Amino acid sequence: MSYKLLLIDDSQEMQRLVGMFLERDGYEVIKAPNGREGLRQLARNEPDLVLLDIMMPEVDGWETCRRIREVSQIPIIMLTAKSQEIDIVRGLELGADDYVTKPFDPSELRARIRSLLRRTRTSPSEPKPVVVLTDGWLYIDLNKRLVKINDTPVDLTPTEFRLLIALIQKLDCVIPHRHLLRQVWGPEYTEEIHYLKLYIRYLRQKLEKDPSNPEYLLTEWGVGYRFRDFTKSSSGMASRERAQ
Repeated sequence: MSYKLLLIDDSQEMQRLVGMFLERDGYEVIKAPNGREGLRQLARNEPDLVLLDIMMPEVDGWETCRRIREVSQIPIIMLTAKSQEIDIVRGLELGADDYVTKPFDPSELRARIRSLLRRTRTSPSEPKPVVVLTDGWLYIDLNKRLVKINDTPVDLTPTEFRLLIALIQKLDCVIPHRHLLRQVWGPEYTEEIHYLKLYIRYLRQKLEKDPSNPEYLLTEWGVGYRFRDFTKSSSGMASRERAQ
């Protein structure tokens, strides 16, 4: 299958170099010199993935990412010279799926693109979950991809839901950081601990009564995370049921 990539970067040299090695890999590369034109190309061409610079005239990468996320869940890789952790976190918070800093190794970018396309275009290979978890506050049905808080549906992004699946499949087990990164993001991401921390925070904000004092998604300092088996509640209100 041939994938279509949208490269948004104001540097003609970067467009030429990145476009050249990606086209050699068989990708169709659409190019835009700024965010405004990039948004037009996105609507016109419906690419499979966006490579997005930050420092651009007219509409910068931050604003472009925000606008893309208002209308689409297309995978976005920030491709930029801004390498401080605060910039990486900002990009991920705006909705980017990955962040690659310039200068970069072309083989690393290739691997990140393949991994992201694989995650978004293939079905999970793990066994289908067969339980519904509920305790009166939190309701989770992984088969139906349904999560509720007080009977109100909770909207989870694809990455948030993959992380939730990985945690719930091993209830009450401590899952190491690297294992979660490998399972949810891919083997190329085992050092990207800040990705995991950010999405753990997202899940807590959506699922916990008090995200600063979590009851479900617990931290095992220096090791990883575990999702507490709340079906073992002594109150008798929690339950684990087979999905119908």
